[in-house]
Amino acid sequence: MAIGRRRFISALGGAAVAWPLAARAQQADRIRRIGALIGIAADDPEAQSRFAAFVQELGQFGWIEGRNVHIEPRWAAGNVANARKYAAELVALAPDVIVAVGSLPTATLQQASHTVPIVFAVVTDPVGAGYVDSLSRPSRNATGFMMFEYGLCGKWLGLLKEIAPNVTRAVVLRDAADTSGIGQFAIIQSVAPSIGVDVSPLNMGDAAEIERAVADFARSPNGGLIVLASTLAVFRRDLIIALASRHTLPAVYDERSFVAHGGLISYGANFLNQYRQAASYVDRILKGEKPADLPVQAPNKYELAVNLRTAKTLGLSVPQSILARADEVIE
Repeated sequence: MAIGRRRFISALGGAAVAWPLAARAQQADRIRRIGALIGIAADDPEAQSRFAAFVQELGQFGWIEGRNVHIEPRWAAGNVANARKYAAELVALAPDVIVAVGSLPTATLQQASHTVPIVFAVVTDPVGAGYVDSLSRPSRNATGFMMFEYGLCGKWLGLLKEIAPNVTRAVVLRDAADTSGIGQFAIIQSVAPSIGVDVSPLNMGDAAEIERAVADFARSPNGGLIVLASTLAVFRRDLIIALASRHTLPAVYDERSFVAHGGLISYGANFLNQYRQAASYVDRILKGEKPADLPVQAPNKYELAVNLRTAKTLGLSVPQSILARADEVIE
């Protein structure tokens, strides 16, 4: 009788161990769902290459589309209504995690859900915008990778003066709906007196409004242009670059895609790396970690890119001091 009882307890114990193991195996085998809300348009070549890098990096962690994950991308194309619509769609799918690229997607996703884990990238001022409580302890359902710390913005004005010494006035293009534009402009304004350049803000409206405002500014000499970081600026990238060329305005941008498309000079984070880094946080969340416990990270390196063809068109000779520091020179 005692032997039979011992066998029964032993069998029961074995079953108790076997059930969690089986449950964990089922959990590991199920298809995980990843949402992605990207601020720019689906046909943007930079967006496509970056998203491909994100998917490739997920594969490095063992997450393969169609095998153990399904990725649902949405593209807001710089449109607030699109962002809200797609944020609601993605949340309704009950994904395991959503990737938000840009401030607009991050804001709309957090409005749509306070519980679905969100990993953001290419975002400015996540604390000031209310996405997280602090960089070290986000404490909410979102974490990720920020574009820069505000101190970087003053360097854009310094670069403008360095590459175009005759500039004495600059217009600063910003998205009025992006609250981080206030902080970016404030830093530029604070350093302007020491650099000897008068700066004024210009809120981006529709294409016609931007064209009129830039044309008005360019009627006076010695002008330059600084384009603040925003999803809308990326959406209007080709227009802004064309206007700078048409009105012979030296222009500084926050990231290299502008220079690759014909802009003069940029200084900022490598966005391709941010997509890859986002994949690393998605992996950690899929393996059980919480966004609240993953610190927000700032870039540890900023990259300088310059387009010599554009400089020549503008009649500028790029100083050796810039060429020596440049990470990329387009000839």
